Amino acid sequence: MMILIAGPYRGGTNDDPALMAKNLAHLESVALPLFRAVHLPMIGEWVALPLLTLGGSTKPGDDVWNEIQYPVAHRLLDRCDAILRLDGDSAGADNDVRIARERGLPVYFRLEDVPGV
Repeated sequence: MMILIAGPYRGGTNDDPALMAKNLAHLESVALPLFRAVHLPMIGEWVALPLLTLGGSTKPGDDVWNEIQYPVAHRLLDRCDAILRLDGDSAGADNDVRIARERGLPVYFRLEDVPGV
């Protein structure tokens, strides 16, 4: 399955780049185990961050950010087979879960609940 990994990225950081990088590292921490379980892990920021740079975003929450950041995850959900929601407060990740459920996609809340892991 292609699995969207969702969790805090910007949330709780007060837009501190070091904290955002730490959150991204947390999201990435489950990517290799998913891959080794024969899944294809996907994180929205892997797609969004280069697009934000190309689009000229200068800070989280600016117009370019709003145009790209969350819509990337929503478009990825059109192609993903499931979502893995990691712990932590995140309105964006909660919205991803809502969309996944509306689309009938499985939602996992623990890595060990994903088939094959």
